[in-house]
Amino acid sequence: MSNTLDLSKVSDVVAKDILELQNNITAFKEGTMDEERFRHYRLTRGVYGQRQTGVQMFRTKIPFGKLTCAQLVRLADASEKYATGNLHLTTRQNIQFHFVKLEDSPKVWAAIGEVDVTAREACGNTVRNLTASANAGVDPDELFDVSPYVQSVYEYFLRNAICQDMGRKIKPAFSSSDKDSAYTYFHDFGFIPRIQDGERGFKVVIGGGLGAQSIVAPVAYEFLHEDHIIPFMEAAIRVFDRHGEREKRHKARMKFLVKKLGLEGFMELVEQERKAIANQSYKIDRNAVVEATPPVAKDAPTQTPHDPKKYDAWVTSNVYEQKQKGWYAVQLRVALGDIKAPEARTFAAIVKDYAADDIRITVNQGFLLRFVRKEHLPHLFNELNKIKLAEPGFDTIMDITACPGTDTCALGVTNSTGLATKLEEVLREEYPHLVNERDIKIKLSGCMNSCGQHMAANIGFHGSSIKRGPLVFPAMQIVMGGGVDENGKGFVAERVIKVPTRKVPDVVRYILADYEENSGDFQYFNDYYYSQGKRYFYDLLKELADIKDLGQEFLFDWGQNKEYVQEIGVGECAGVALDMVATIINDAKDRLEAAKNGVAEKVYADSIYNSYTSMIVGAKALLLSADVKCNTHKGIIEDFDTNYIENGKFPLAAFSSFKELVLQIRKNEPSAEFAAAYLTQADVFFKQVVAVRMQQLEAAGGDKLVVDQYYKA
Repeated sequence: MSNTLDLSKVSDVVAKDILELQNNITAFKEGTMDEERFRHYRLTRGVYGQRQTGVQMFRTKIPFGKLTCAQLVRLADASEKYATGNLHLTTRQNIQFHFVKLEDSPKVWAAIGEVDVTAREACGNTVRNLTASANAGVDPDELFDVSPYVQSVYEYFLRNAICQDMGRKIKPAFSSSDKDSAYTYFHDFGFIPRIQDGERGFKVVIGGGLGAQSIVAPVAYEFLHEDHIIPFMEAAIRVFDRHGEREKRHKARMKFLVKKLGLEGFMELVEQERKAIANQSYKIDRNAVVEATPPVAKDAPTQTPHDPKKYDAWVTSNVYEQKQKGWYAVQLRVALGDIKAPEARTFAAIVKDYAADDIRITVNQGFLLRFVRKEHLPHLFNELNKIKLAEPGFDTIMDITACPGTDTCALGVTNSTGLATKLEEVLREEYPHLVNERDIKIKLSGCMNSCGQHMAANIGFHGSSIKRGPLVFPAMQIVMGGGVDENGKGFVAERVIKVPTRKVPDVVRYILADYEENSGDFQYFNDYYYSQGKRYFYDLLKELADIKDLGQEFLFDWGQNKEYVQEIGVGECAGVALDMVATIINDAKDRLEAAKNGVAEKVYADSIYNSYTSMIVGAKALLLSADVKCNTHKGIIEDFDTNYIENGKFPLAAFSSFKELVLQIRKNEPSAEFAAAYLTQADVFFKQVVAVRMQQLEAAGGDKLVVDQYYKA
């Protein structure tokens, strides 16, 4: 198969990634790699199963959403050739393709890899895409540009040994200012710029998250020096990897570990890990992201807008002067985050002529252009309007965020895109005076997992259903009071009431009518919401929740031409629940091989962590063979001592316990000597695991199938 790929224009490390993906696809199709192990592997390479059988969603990883025109064109070309010809912009500043054949995924990666776009660690239990304020670098309120910091963190953790087999994903975010336009408050790691005594640093929050149980991230540091953010993240990820839940997916995020241990307890464990990390200090290259070059001065073909009224609204809501005086940033609404390949290519050509070659995908599924000349704005508007990218109301109530929902996602309960389209129609036709209303954001998710960030919305909705006898009606759970106020304070929305999806437009009408009539002096929507209270809005909307007289039309979801059927699949972020001990032992072997390569390449910290993981995974395999549940690394260490060491079932020649052996990682600096010694110990341990397993099989007369949650880890 490899001869069908041209990898001559990608780097050696990217070529290795792509060939490995292709080889594993072949192994899976030939039956030499079992489905569960392959699924775990491909997720960390951006290949995610869709709701529709036999096709994949292919996700790219684009740090802080920064794209060049050439990259956008290449992504458009790849989507047209291997997917649907659509580019879907996500709330994590990524681009996704849908309906990709599994065997075509290496070809997609090879195509985009030529312009330095990757899929590595775009999904799965990894450090996901790092997001940031799209206006970083041009924000009039920023202390300094966070872009180089995001890029440096991205490069440091990409392919890093510590984040290849975590219990769950990690999502970091960097805001350009205290206004927190990056929503750091609901991230695993959040960074907001600070300057103290002339030194750059960050306010750091940790352990936030949305979803079914949303948590506002507590402050870990009011000021952390810029050279210490990567060491802190590495130590904290090690703590999460060792102590975080692995069996119960709904409890496996960092937010639950921080809550369980308490912030102080978590930070104490972070300090214990400091000695073992590769860098006690890591100097950020402030030139890692070069400031965009303004376009060459030239006369635009047109100096007047073709639609003056729309142009005035667009300039007011979508355009602002950058911190670089005389230059303008232009923000673009992209309906549902979808842009077709031909329009994407046209858009790239427009940008190349009239803006800097530095496009930023925004966290609300749009684009931001920078370094536009004031005299070019009318012509830019005219050209963008031709491809429907000049709609006023960027980041206002008109600019609704929505995940793909039941269009493609297996976890989707309702059609969020169809509803979002209907709500935008209602707002456009009935509330044109709200085109500049930034104090109310509407966000929708097809399920409770908050990919559409509904829990961070002033008015949010997530997919659900309502039963009446044998009938099942598509419904939306209404949440209110989320978002960020003008001072950067983050709010998590409260659940108010559930209504049939067909009544959601009336929900918006009821809320807006009440707000406009009764809000009085309240300027921010959430001030009004919390002053009235959840019960007030429950009573306001209660009549819309009545289902006793619903007609046939309420059985149809928005955007659907057939009656609603509740079909909830298994989301692949949840992993799977079936594996065999032999497969797990093979994973331990793979990590041991990686540790050996690390010593050979003198990447000692990575080697040490791979040796550690090899022993943990090997111990887990034997625990599962004994029907001992394994949900944290800490638990594995303790249970292995109890079930194998203390009763003499597993001899450790030079150590009194498995804990003593494996936790040497916390007590030693990552030197060449320790890496070599630890590798030798891991090698001996692995061979003993294999020997014990063989004894078990001989005694049992065959292999034993183990049901557990390994690949959720």
